[in-house]
Amino acid sequence: MNQPSPASTSQLEGKVAILTGGASGIGFACAKRFAAEGATVILADINEDLAVAKAAQLESSGATALAVRLDAALPIDNENMIRTAVEKFGRLDVLVAAAGLAHAGYVSGEVHAKETPGLLHQSPDDWQRVMDVNLTGVMLANQQAARAMIELGNGGAIVNIASAAARVPLRGAVDYCVSKAGVAMLTKAFALEMAQMGIRVNAIGPGFIETPMTAGMRQNDQGVDMMMSMTPMGRLGEPADIANAALFLVSEQSSFVTGQIVFPAGGMFVG
Repeated sequence: MNQPSPASTSQLEGKVAILTGGASGIGFACAKRFAAEGATVILADINEDLAVAKAAQLESSGATALAVRLDAALPIDNENMIRTAVEKFGRLDVLVAAAGLAHAGYVSGEVHAKETPGLLHQSPDDWQRVMDVNLTGVMLANQQAARAMIELGNGGAIVNIASAAARVPLRGAVDYCVSKAGVAMLTKAFALEMAQMGIRVNAIGPGFIETPMTAGMRQNDQGVDMMMSMTPMGRLGEPADIANAALFLVSEQSSFVTGQIVFPAGGMFVG
């Protein structure tokens, strides 16, 4: 189901936004949406070549965009990402932490249909890789962005991409579910710390969205049936659905909202 692009209202004019995982899926959808609203966008992604191509695509449409390589699990990469944004553009207003793995072998922007072994047979190294990217990576990005926002003195907005799987267990995805539940609690706890600093911290818990991360499930009838059975609206979400929610959470329309998890999940019951 294709959705018309919302008309630009320049809600983010003059703002600088970093999108981790910004080269594909939800991260790139947010970059496009924010750029349409006047933001300068930094696409931070482990797939640097794809990030460069996507930044060029946005610039060809009149946006200001920059690509930065980011392994979300590395403190030094997160530090460099924030430093680059501030040195080049003089400010930092928005962070969307969208970088994540469906499983330890996932690669940004690629289609994966890998069968996961489930917790009983999962290696500690694979478990740790998912935690390092999905949870520690979000923490590092939040920490570095907030430090810069405080130093710059302009406040800011942080949006973390969690998942409906933070509340709804998925078979064969214990590591993913646990990591996303951690992101949800990180968001709430960090929002308390930042509330008096002028920095709002919220999260989005998407349901099943048409991105490379769900492509493997969408390639077989069993996967499609599973996703549809959990989605009362009877369709998968589109990246634009999440980008629109993110725009609300980083704009002045949500100026009194912090520490919240929004679930654009097509009616999925999240308890």
